[in-house]
Amino acid sequence: MTDSLITQLDWDKQDGLIPAVVQNHLSGKVLMLGYMDKAALEKTLSSKQVTFFSRSKQRLWTKGESSGHTLELIAIDKDCDNDSLLVQVLPNGPTCHLGTESCWKDGKSHSFIDNLSKLIAERKGQDPKSSYTAYLFDRGTKRIAQKVGEEGLETALAAATHDKPELIDEASDLLYHLLVLLEDQQLSLSDITQNLMQRHLKANNADK
Repeated sequence: MTDSLITQLDWDKQDGLIPAVVQNHLSGKVLMLGYMDKAALEKTLSSKQVTFFSRSKQRLWTKGESSGHTLELIAIDKDCDNDSLLVQVLPNGPTCHLGTESCWKDGKSHSFIDNLSKLIAERKGQDPKSSYTAYLFDRGTKRIAQKVGEEGLETALAAATHDKPELIDEASDLLYHLLVLLEDQQLSLSDITQNLMQRHLKANNADK
């Protein structure tokens, strides 16, 4: 797999350097852009720590070698022209040298779930009459948790009866109320995703 990726890339097109876009594997946020030569790519694949060729230092540079803010490799793929890489990572701390999560001012993925979570957070503390979400927050944790339980049961019943349209509706209700509950508890779906990823990596490492 390592040799296959390296040999498929068009190293001659850009003087032996391949641009590598780094993306947070969990959130989809674009974190930074670096450049890899063959040695940097080989080290990245073997060590699972993202390594670049530093054009300023003129040497291999493993991200976080000074700051400790490393990038753990999850997956890497080439584009259709074989002249750039998409590197998916789990970042250990901020990626930008300025101390921010991303080197771009706005590196957010802007997925619908991200936007919905943001909207739910904005409803917290608003007039209960202004929206159903605000009403739920006003009723408190017990009521929100109760709704999650109710929607979970209805989702299970829809699945048991093989009613796919109903299952889609009930699962949508369940996810929405779960997002409200997480916000009520000062958590987010990314916390759940992070936990699932850690379990996945732990299970994979245990199998090796």
